[in-house]
Amino acid sequence: MVTTTEIALLLLVLVLLFGAYTVIKTIKPLIINAIVGLIILVVANVAGLGVAITPIAVLVCAVGGVPGAILVILLAYLEVAFAGMIAPFASLALV
Repeated sequence: MVTTTEIALLLLVLVLLFGAYTVIKTIKPLIINAIVGLIILVVANVAGLGVAITPIAVLVCAVGGVPGAILVILLAYLEVAFAGMIAPFASLALV
């Protein structure tokens, strides 16, 4: 005989399953954009553009995709943001 506790647990599992499905469906494009943007940023670093790969830069790539990666590269090239430093303590050596 099926009890109300078993029916409640079955409904709870179904609600959690559908909730997990919608969360994964929502996050999947962000993960793909972040991976593609990270690959573009690594290629830009290999090309010598000096882009610092930070969590903020990856977040911009995740939300913006390829245009976000191009924006990060452009801001790094213009030295507005995301510019990588080769030797951050080199100026202290002269003091």
